[in-house]
Amino acid sequence: MKYPQHMKTKYLFPIIILIAAACGESNENKSLEAKKTELEKARKEFQDLKMKIVGLETELSAMDPEFARQNNKAVLVSTFVAEHKPFEHKVEVRGAVQSRRNVMLSAQTAGEIRRINVREGQNISAGQVLIELDADVIRKTIDELKTSIELATTVYEKQSKLWEQKIGTEVQYLQAKNNKESLEGKLATAYAQLNLAIIKAPFSGTVDELPARLGEMAAPGIPMIRIVSTDEMYLKSDVSERFIGRFKAGDKVDILFPLLNKKLESQIASLGQVINEENRTFEVEVKLPKVDFIVKPNQVVVLQLRDYVNQEALAVPTRLIQRDEDGQYIYVVEKRENATVARKVHVATGISSVNETEIVEGLKGEEQIVDQGFRDLTEGVEVTVAAGSTEVKVAKK
Repeated sequence: MKYPQHMKTKYLFPIIILIAAACGESNENKSLEAKKTELEKARKEFQDLKMKIVGLETELSAMDPEFARQNNKAVLVSTFVAEHKPFEHKVEVRGAVQSRRNVMLSAQTAGEIRRINVREGQNISAGQVLIELDADVIRKTIDELKTSIELATTVYEKQSKLWEQKIGTEVQYLQAKNNKESLEGKLATAYAQLNLAIIKAPFSGTVDELPARLGEMAAPGIPMIRIVSTDEMYLKSDVSERFIGRFKAGDKVDILFPLLNKKLESQIASLGQVINEENRTFEVEVKLPKVDFIVKPNQVVVLQLRDYVNQEALAVPTRLIQRDEDGQYIYVVEKRENATVARKVHVATGISSVNETEIVEGLKGEEQIVDQGFRDLTEGVEVTVAAGSTEVKVAKK
């Protein structure tokens, strides 16, 4: 089937654009990878060339004193001595402020809301009456029972005196006693029912929410009022299960309130024993120490948990650690004959924390490590140690 020329142009033009774009993107990716490879090659060649230059300068300086005098271009560096010191690694997790006294109260019986004695934001004390339900029927029952008890008490007392005089039967005495006690039991039950129609504060605190409305019907389980107290607050966080066994109760914890820019130190109070199936975490509870600023339930905090501590570690700033074909290394300085030179020391690293990395192999703890100026060094280059650094030791043969 033949298509008109204008239709061929219509369909072929977008296809050509797509093919060109794809080829352009492919060529761009190839060009990027090629440049990266070329850069790595150039860096290696530059490093090799620097080492060759240093070697030649060293040989010529030994053979020609005049060349050594003119070519004295020592690199200025600052140093510090590697020492054994405490080293720790921290895990940062998000947490929240929780309160054991943050409850939503509801009625224990059904009834119409007759009185609301508080308002939102009001401070309350333990035992204070907050909300009252319709309890007129119960109150009338209580009044009737009180009247009945008065009569039953009088009958019982008279029957008791007659029985002491051996007048009447024991059955009459027991019936009077039972009637009195039965009515007293019913009165106690009525008072208990009346208490169910009254919502009281279980502890001192503040009214945070008040969804109850005058005239509404209350029922068990329907939220009516939330009471919050700042007492007995703590911090809770969900921590990944991969950290199981890393923490224990009593471990130190750094607490950061990011919005307030406040930092505290506390301890782990308890660890959850069950893994959450949904997010594969366990709970960590941290004590909240006394604070001089406002803290509210559900406020976000950042917890720094220590999962590794080495009291006698050798640690150096992470930025000083470089890599070559033989692995990781740092530069130290030492005296060789009449010159102070840089020496490359290959090391094995452990855990990194913030800006420091633990050195597990390669250092003894007495080396003078190059700090400022380390990027300008190569193996054997002569250096000048800046004022304030410790005395450089003579290299041991």
